[in-house]
Amino acid sequence: MQIYDELVARGLIAQVTDEDKIRDLVNNGKATFYIGFDPTADSLHVGHFMALCLMKRLQMAGNKPIALIGGGTAMIGDPSGRTDMRRMMTPETIQYNGDCFKKQMSRFIDFSDDKALMVNNADWLMKLNYVELLREVGAHFSVNRMLTAECYKQRMERGLSFLEFNYMIMQSYDFYMLFQNYGCNMQFGGDDQWSNMLGGTELIRRKLGKDAYAMTITLLLNSEGKKMGKTQSGAVWLDPNKTSPFDFYQYWRNVADADVLKCLRMLTFLPLEQIDEMDKWEGSQLNQAKEILAYELTALVHGEEEAKKAQDGARALFAGGGNAADMPTAEITEADLDENGGIELITLLHKAGLVPTRSEGRRAIEQGGVTVDGEKITDIKAVIPGEKFADGLVVKRGKKNFRKVLLKK
Repeated sequence: MQIYDELVARGLIAQVTDEDKIRDLVNNGKATFYIGFDPTADSLHVGHFMALCLMKRLQMAGNKPIALIGGGTAMIGDPSGRTDMRRMMTPETIQYNGDCFKKQMSRFIDFSDDKALMVNNADWLMKLNYVELLREVGAHFSVNRMLTAECYKQRMERGLSFLEFNYMIMQSYDFYMLFQNYGCNMQFGGDDQWSNMLGGTELIRRKLGKDAYAMTITLLLNSEGKKMGKTQSGAVWLDPNKTSPFDFYQYWRNVADADVLKCLRMLTFLPLEQIDEMDKWEGSQLNQAKEILAYELTALVHGEEEAKKAQDGARALFAGGGNAADMPTAEITEADLDENGGIELITLLHKAGLVPTRSEGRRAIEQGGVTVDGEKITDIKAVIPGEKFADGLVVKRGKKNFRKVLLKK
């Protein structure tokens, strides 16, 4: 199976502009393609996974990825698909975040020997002269047509700022500059970016002629991929200091039954034949599929050693061996203990990072969602004696959140 057909079979491609040309470029390693990343944090999260895995697959087939950091657009915030504009950031913060991205991307993408590029759109957007932009770029865009774009229609009731309205022009100009300066002939993005990407293709054709070799692909990146990166407690980060390898593993271990095969196809590099065999699995076998998914993705981001530790820790916990060395840990100090050498369960939950507030801890206990070393506790005034922490105490909130808590002397 050639790479384009594999992308289709894995459910990655939603819509294309010229399938025959795109298939030829991708299958023959002739595509120089870009995907944009907003530098709004110092770590990527699992919502970026689909894009990263796609870039890796295409590079393995001989194509050249360009990771475009939106340093210029981030200077005015990024309104796309959101009800509020993002905060504006300093150039120093944007540069730092981009450097963090490249380090994480390097686990997926080979940047050596010009095999891939990371480019910042601040390099051209920050140099633009306003009158020149209106004359050279703005003249090619119809306001009536722009207002029909879904990303703008959703925001019309609240009001559309002039900054937001320019976002399509800037993103279109990105593709034009990448085409001119780096030979970029293809762009990928989420389904909410379709109008913006078509604007880039149209700008190239208007300024350079119909024969300009530019194509566009859109993926189900937002509707499928980005929602994977959110949990009730926030984003699941690729940075191990923000989301531990164990918690990362557990996130994927706990995906819904209906999503596990979809995730295996879209995000892992397991052969499709192997995944198709899992279509027949049901019941407890689905838990095995989830373990495979969690292990493969944890290994991809954090390495085989950390994936094995996370898997062993999870198996130990759910098999009842509560003090496995590879569980996520938290520490309390003697200063956290009361005069009798104990600690309130509510305080323990908060100190261990299992609840954001004491009131949420109280609710969790009252609702029967808290266990300590396998024993359910529903008394909100419960106190845990300090000696219980000698070998580590496993405190669990709900089915997915737990810590081995140690007393630091």
